[in-house]
Amino acid sequence: MRANLRAHKFAGLTLALGLSAFAAPAQSADDYPSAPVTMIVGWAAGGPADGVGRMVAAEMSKHLGQAVVVDNRGGAGGNIGSVAAARARPDGYTIMLATVASHGLNSALYDNIGYDPIKDFAPVGLVNTSPSTMLVPLDSPFKTVQDYVAQAQQNPGKLTYASGGVGSSQHLAGASFKTRTGIDILHVPFKGTAPALTDVMAGRVDMIITTGAMAPIASGKVRPLAITAKARISALPQVPTFDEAGVKDFYMESWYGLVAPADTPRPILVKLNEALAKTLQDPDLRKKFVDMGSVPAEPMSIDAYWDMVRKGMGEAAELVQISGAKAEK
Repeated sequence: MRANLRAHKFAGLTLALGLSAFAAPAQSADDYPSAPVTMIVGWAAGGPADGVGRMVAAEMSKHLGQAVVVDNRGGAGGNIGSVAAARARPDGYTIMLATVASHGLNSALYDNIGYDPIKDFAPVGLVNTSPSTMLVPLDSPFKTVQDYVAQAQQNPGKLTYASGGVGSSQHLAGASFKTRTGIDILHVPFKGTAPALTDVMAGRVDMIITTGAMAPIASGKVRPLAITAKARISALPQVPTFDEAGVKDFYMESWYGLVAPADTPRPILVKLNEALAKTLQDPDLRKKFVDMGSVPAEPMSIDAYWDMVRKGMGEAAELVQISGAKAEK
């Protein structure tokens, strides 16, 4: 009987200690980090988001003194990874590569994304921004955006556009392009950007509007027709903006940033922000971003970054409304 009583007391003490350890921070910010940091990427390996996440993780590891390990949690337009990150312990050992989808588009595209982009997260900092590029197969008959539009007008419902999945940025870009030009084209969703690009390069789909376009362009298997920016970019100086190509006010800038679970201590957020700022000053990383068609972020405080995210969410919701896009369940 006494043995059982002692066992129950021990179990109760163990549970209490366990709950106490869970509720308290693992360590002070002065000692952070003392173990590897996990970076959740809500997209499959091989796509643009994964590439950016791995480049940033490798460089941040040098400045944090601990490995930053990428954990791909793809699916549902990035929502699966976002939910996992939102529910992670707020101790600085889980961060997430946020995107214009996870912290903008998805709230308007889906009826229920399973998390609140602002309340469930804390800011770390901006990584980069980039426009999308309209790509067609290299042997496509379309040499300009207006070539594609004219063919679509003559053959309603026949031309196609690819995306990395329902609710992805490519889906939204294609739907917005369709709405702005008044053409009837067919959406062909894939399970990720990589397979979507593969089918565009092979000529099985007529076009895609996507970020991360430099690699397929360099492969010589696609032709860029226009970018969703207000001005031409240095990586593609010969490619016109959609304004110049005859589709007015079609701007869509994607971005990557870092966030942590809500309630992550501010001193830890500041440490992560400082490590990111040092990461973004690396000349090799900046060149990689520019070669990808992206603009590396300049140092930005966590509060300024969060203000940008809040503002961008409203703009994203407006863009979704204009496009008429909706993510099917």
